[in-house]
Amino acid sequence: MPELPEVETVRRVLLPHLQNRTILNVRIYDPALVAAPSWELFTAGVRGQRIADLARRGKFLQICFMSGDRLTVHLRMTGALTVEPQAAPAGRHTRAAFSLSDGEELRCEDVRRLGKMWFAKNGEEDRSGIAALGVEPFDAALTPLYLENRGKNGKKSVKSMLLDQSVVAGIGNIYADEILFAANIRPDKPCNALTDGEFARLAKAIPERLDFFIGKNEISFEDYLLGKGKEYRNTPYLQVYGKAGTPCPACGETLRRVVLGGRSSVFCPRCQK
Repeated sequence: MPELPEVETVRRVLLPHLQNRTILNVRIYDPALVAAPSWELFTAGVRGQRIADLARRGKFLQICFMSGDRLTVHLRMTGALTVEPQAAPAGRHTRAAFSLSDGEELRCEDVRRLGKMWFAKNGEEDRSGIAALGVEPFDAALTPLYLENRGKNGKKSVKSMLLDQSVVAGIGNIYADEILFAANIRPDKPCNALTDGEFARLAKAIPERLDFFIGKNEISFEDYLLGKGKEYRNTPYLQVYGKAGTPCPACGETLRRVVLGGRSSVFCPRCQK
């Protein structure tokens, strides 16, 4: 599933190709893509809008229009956005196409059809749930004290806290493992057992690791299109995620796997005591 670094990559790649363009027409191939309002109102609301910006909030993308209206996108597991010539045939998994000025289209493809879109007029409530998200990982408000206040009274694991989008926005299973490895904290350690030093290491590792992987995901627009917006370049740089049974890159101890809340977590029993 695309997490914050992947969604930020999409934003950076597509922004220059969307900014100041006007959406001339909208074709919805799969009405289930539109979560709110109805797909008819969605289409009418988006058509004719001029794009001011492409923003990111957690794992969400927001197409911000000059009018103040906005289109919110969540790619979920297999969703992807591309900008292609209108003459290029739509793929079998294309769920929507937005015709742009200058003869191109913004297309949404999604093999498993899990992604969603929401349209909201200026001043209207955004029903995507974006308002309930916690702090951004790069926000100055993400301090050791903030994390301690959100976790010190809870018995849930620190991994579960990182995955809670109301605490910190944008972290998923992959980067939670990488962050905890960098902070030398076991994923199954209860939040109320973390020390002040561990909260401090966690607050430092969250932005550092995410920024690192954003940099490793950097890709040209041409290469992005060749991969249909689904190829990312961070896999060679993952240290623990998906590597149970292999040596720890720091100490050589065999990495272990545990299941927390139905999700796999990989850690080093020596480095993450």
